[in-house]
Amino acid sequence: MPPVEVGSQAVEGLVRNLMLSGHVGFDSLPDQLVSKSVQNGFIFNIMCIGETGLGKSTLMDSLFNTNFESNPSPHTLPTVKLNGHTYELQESNVRLKLTIVDTVGYGDQINKEDSFKAIVKYIDDQFENYLQEELKIKRSLSAFHDTRIHTCLYFVCPTGHGLKSIDLVCMQKLDQKVNIIPIIAKADTISKTELLKFKSKIMAELQNNGVHIYEFPVDDESVSEVNSSMNSHIPFAVIGSTDFVKVGSKLVRARQYPWGTVQVENETHCDFVKLREMLIRTNMEDMREKTHIRHYELYRKKRLEQMGFSDVDANNKPISFQETFEVKWSNHLQELQQKEDEMRQMFVVRVKEKEAELKEAEKDLHAKFDKLKKDHTDEKKKIEDARKKLEDEIVEYNRRKAQYQQMGSSSHHTLTLGKSFCRVMAFFITTFTGNCIRSF
Repeated sequence: MPPVEVGSQAVEGLVRNLMLSGHVGFDSLPDQLVSKSVQNGFIFNIMCIGETGLGKSTLMDSLFNTNFESNPSPHTLPTVKLNGHTYELQESNVRLKLTIVDTVGYGDQINKEDSFKAIVKYIDDQFENYLQEELKIKRSLSAFHDTRIHTCLYFVCPTGHGLKSIDLVCMQKLDQKVNIIPIIAKADTISKTELLKFKSKIMAELQNNGVHIYEFPVDDESVSEVNSSMNSHIPFAVIGSTDFVKVGSKLVRARQYPWGTVQVENETHCDFVKLREMLIRTNMEDMREKTHIRHYELYRKKRLEQMGFSDVDANNKPISFQETFEVKWSNHLQELQQKEDEMRQMFVVRVKEKEAELKEAEKDLHAKFDKLKKDHTDEKKKIEDARKKLEDEIVEYNRRKAQYQQMGSSSHHTLTLGKSFCRVMAFFITTFTGNCIRSF
């Protein structure tokens, strides 16, 4: 059989185009994904940051057309607290597990320097919980309740004078951790002219301070035009209301004032409809995806680097996770052995020090014992001398007592002799005295 030339013409001649006899069906994959997603349901987590009284809870009620649990917050809390509530919502046959996190007491303290720390810690804690579940040997991410924050609605006070320092500091700390969408609360308190200037000033301050906010994606042709247009409306000026007012023949969400009615869903009155369309209808999945791909991956990378894991070795060559783990395990065993040796050495030193202390204490006890023994001997000698002296005194007392008793037997003769002697002496004294007077 002659050899076949493998040239381009020969190859073209050998290739046959097979005609399909029927429909293959892999174009039904999107339908399968939709069916699976609808069956599992969706998760979306929103964090609302803003000062007390800016209408965060009211806006959430308006966005999802329901009444969530909310309690009025006082202005006297010493620290910022975060309260999260999870709700099961359903629209048609689509189920959504919605978690709303509110920052209670934000901006109410006199010293607002550390107001952002509680928020940053909460976001990091949610990332850490997901990371720990992901690192488990037997993990269950499908059943795990993902509490990572997908979007952060930052409520700006409608002052018309730009952002406050607390707003800039907080957004600078959060822009690498969460998708930030700044919104102007209670926009009905500012005129349209002031509102346009306020929006421009807010965007200029964010850009000048290096704050990266969430921008709606324009890479998808189906939504690029509307997202590009909506990016120019950020920050959204919104109004929320739980009251319904009859306008014409319809009941609409609105705020009733003596001078008129402000309709929440009227695009000429505020940007509420734009925010709802961008947040819920158009870009919810993109925010969920960016949270996982960008913010969570950044946190995961830092945490694994802190644990000592890396993709390359010291020579910038690729290294597997297993090799890194083995190196870490070996280093860990060496550290444990080193700590054990240090503890053993420290134990020996402490034992020697304790022995020296005990010997010194024993020496002091012996010295005290010798001193007490000497004092006891001296005291005993004194007592013996005192006892001997007392015995001598007793003997002398008994001797004198016996002598006095002997003298008592002859007391009658001594008394008679004494009377005669007194009379003789009186006679001689009288005679001598009379002679002397006569001679004189």
